Amino acid sequence: MLSSRAIKVWSWLHKWTSLVCTVFMLLLCLTGLPLIFHHEIGHLLGTEVEAPELAPDAPRASLDTVMQVATARYPGKGGMFVSQEPDDDRVWYVTLSNTPTDETDMRQVAVDARTGQPLAEPKLEGTFIHVMNSLHVDLFMGLAGKLFLGFMGLLLLIAVVSGVVLYSPFMRKLAFGEVRRERSTRVKWLDLHNLLGIVTLTWLFVVGATGMINTWADLVIKYWQNDQVAEMVAPYRDRPPLTGQLGSLEKAVQSARAFAPGMKIGFIAFPGTSFSTPHHYGVFLRGDEDLTSRLFKPVLVDAMTGEVTDSRALPWYLSALLVSQPLHFGDYGGLPMQILWAVLDILTIIVLGSGLYLWWVRRSPAAVARDPELAVPAAPEATR
Repeated sequence: MLSSRAIKVWSWLHKWTSLVCTVFMLLLCLTGLPLIFHHEIGHLLGTEVEAPELAPDAPRASLDTVMQVATARYPGKGGMFVSQEPDDDRVWYVTLSNTPTDETDMRQVAVDARTGQPLAEPKLEGTFIHVMNSLHVDLFMGLAGKLFLGFMGLLLLIAVVSGVVLYSPFMRKLAFGEVRRERSTRVKWLDLHNLLGIVTLTWLFVVGATGMINTWADLVIKYWQNDQVAEMVAPYRDRPPLTGQLGSLEKAVQSARAFAPGMKIGFIAFPGTSFSTPHHYGVFLRGDEDLTSRLFKPVLVDAMTGEVTDSRALPWYLSALLVSQPLHFGDYGGLPMQILWAVLDILTIIVLGSGLYLWWVRRSPAAVARDPELAVPAAPEATR
């Protein structure tokens, strides 16, 4: 049983952590809703790349041919990444840039993995989904924006925990889920706020925790580079960066496949990018199940000889990051899980909005004059 003093402390903690983070959490919920259905929205808007139907056993084009087709569209640019969707290996997405680290003028070409023909040039910026994603991920502020939203996520988790602590004594006086419709508007909204808060509790905690982890992505990857990758490429430390024509990408990928048979290509990073080294292709292989398709096995392949030089299992912190990303957006389980995530997202918007309403009406002298019950403090009321 919480004492009156403890309730006041928890109430203060819940109120201020909620108030500080609520506006940003509302923004994240509103922008996250379309991101749950980004593929479906892409199909409706005509921005999703559609691969033609061919026989399942149609031959595959060489990745060297794929790169030639892509770079022919932008002769002044070089390879940065080559990737495929986890559930569709019919299309290679080739990302090009002026230099391996230049993200200011990137271009992407979608190439049919069977015929080697160009299919489309997806826009990387300016689309509806890109705007929603940028607002959701970093507020268009880069690493500073990510870390700021990560701090907001931490405040959300504190607000959730403190809300549960306050809800426990509150429910001793009421049946679970009861909404006192005969009471004032504020009391009805208080009951609804508490009810929906408990209903969405687990989801909100999971999404808040995974979202906070995702904001550390840049720092986690940097640490991995300075830790394990540095050890993997120690023999190349004193060699100058590669210049001119690189070795066969197809040979490099075949070497990686032979090194880890049974795995699929997730993405390929060109020398000099954040997921490779100045001397290697970074070939990231994945499994073919729902969970293993999100976990990568990095294989470093010498970009000139096409030979595998090293490969190690991802450390736990990078695996946690990779698992948290699809869990955050409900990418496991197909459409049923997407719908569940969307419903819980909408309920969370109601929880956040009602929390703002409850705080605002208690500050309004006019509202208190119309309904004296509004002046009753929330924490003592919760013990009645």
